[in-house]
Amino acid sequence: MLKGKHIVLGVTGSIAAYKIASLASMLRKQGADTTVIMTRNATNFIHPITFEELTGNKCLVDTFDRNFRHNVEHVALAKQTDVFLVAPASANVIAKAAHGIADDMLTTTLLACQCPKIFAPAMNTRMFHNPILQDNLKILKRYGMEVIAPATGYLACGDTGEGKMPEPELLFEYIVKALTPKDMEAVNLLVTAGPTQEKIDPVRYISNHSTGKMGYAIARAAVMRGANVTLVTGKTALTPPIGVHTINITSAQDMADAVKEYAPKQDIIIKAAAVADYRPKHAADQKVKKKDKDMAIELERTEDILGFLGAHKPAGQFLCGFSMETENMIENSREKLVRKNLDLIVANNLKQEGAGFGTDTNVVTLLSNKDTIELPIMSKEDVADALLTHIIHARGEKDT
Repeated sequence: MLKGKHIVLGVTGSIAAYKIASLASMLRKQGADTTVIMTRNATNFIHPITFEELTGNKCLVDTFDRNFRHNVEHVALAKQTDVFLVAPASANVIAKAAHGIADDMLTTTLLACQCPKIFAPAMNTRMFHNPILQDNLKILKRYGMEVIAPATGYLACGDTGEGKMPEPELLFEYIVKALTPKDMEAVNLLVTAGPTQEKIDPVRYISNHSTGKMGYAIARAAVMRGANVTLVTGKTALTPPIGVHTINITSAQDMADAVKEYAPKQDIIIKAAAVADYRPKHAADQKVKKKDKDMAIELERTEDILGFLGAHKPAGQFLCGFSMETENMIENSREKLVRKNLDLIVANNLKQEGAGFGTDTNVVTLLSNKDTIELPIMSKEDVADALLTHIIHARGEKDT
């Protein structure tokens, strides 16, 4: 995604400027050609040499640097830039950008760029909530620039509130999103992820080994490609991807209720969650005490969410399920595809190396009424992209 891309990082006068060193390093490791432009004030917080060592490119500060090349540097740089991220973005530079003021190397280059532009405000919480600053951010958005909401926490000035610059990993995600082709724009997609927990008593529950990695990878890939993504997720250790509407659930019934509420408005539904098939018929209000004899728990079936969706699928909706098997994977999965009225099912075998719960890779077979497509072992991110590409093509064929 980043190889051959040119990223410009605009660094302004904020204590958070030091964090951009990590981002610059991250971008270079991913193959991006990165140039850093600093305001004069920013050089009081981190030295330009740091960025030159990390990027391999000259760090620009002066508009009229006498160590010049023949071309007009800010114009030449603007022409080759694929994404321009201003982080940390001070109130001063935000105001200049909003009103077209170009009085230093950073703002001059920014004004000349026609690529996606992203701002990550970082400042005192009172400054951030100043109505003038908020109006300036609205102007940036109106002109098509993206503004990353600052984090909330303890600030360098001693206050606590909004104004912290997000961590470099999150800034990186916004850069990747800006560079990803938007072949799913205006598509409404719902994906489920993670395990469910079925209560035995206030202390214990029945669950499974799902970590949610596959469902989260699908949600991330879809939002990067421009989809409006709703993620219905059981409890995991993962952070939801940027730009995703996340609904946290606990039990299979919670997931069924959430999915039913949002399903009618979705163009695509991908059921990647590992939903418990059974739950205790009677959950205890108090902790069940340990006894000298064995304990039996009477179980009952949970609602078949995928079956419900297949039976109530509106015209034009694409429904994809997952099937994890330990034997007869193709036969069992194809039977599930037909029985639940699915458009596609993603089958994998828990016993196959590189597949299953908790891994960073997966080995899947895509089954539809027309095709059986075996994919090699891939990262779950690559599986997600391959799955979405297949669904886009399949939806296009259905429309024609």
